[in-house]
Amino acid sequence: MSKQTKDKDKTPGRKLVAQHKKARHDYHILDTYECGLVLTGTEVKSLRQGRASLVDGFIQIDGNEAWLHNVHIPEYAQGTWTNHAARRKRKLLMHRAEIDKLEAKSQESGHTIVPLALYFKGGRAKVEIALAKGKKEYDKRQTLREQQDRREADRAVSAARRRQRA
Repeated sequence: MSKQTKDKDKTPGRKLVAQHKKARHDYHILDTYECGLVLTGTEVKSLRQGRASLVDGFIQIDGNEAWLHNVHIPEYAQGTWTNHAARRKRKLLMHRAEIDKLEAKSQESGHTIVPLALYFKGGRAKVEIALAKGKKEYDKRQTLREQQDRREADRAVSAARRRQRA
């Protein structure tokens, strides 16, 4: 997890519900957007319990509207006949200019739109989505190698500081 992501998670008034960590491993993140969701009451209650999965989620733009597909929000346990379907498509609330820009960019070869995080901000459910380009296998290995090298360097620096204090 990058330093920027850690800082975002600690912002006041932001309660993280679900995160798609593997998206940052599988894709080059080109641009991120924050947008609202159209949800039913039982979906909000289920999210407030911290239950959701973004693993198979993707965004599709259809008729100048953005839709979130395959995000799993389990049924609310105390719900009745008003309960929601767990994997229904949900409308995203975005400005028209943002939707048009995303639609144009996503038409390019290799580009897709994926959800990165689902959270509450100021009492409202928000989803962070990203315009992304798929990584090749060698890109993934290179990223892992860089992370490992960074960790080893940090360990060496902290070990040197400990020896210096003693």
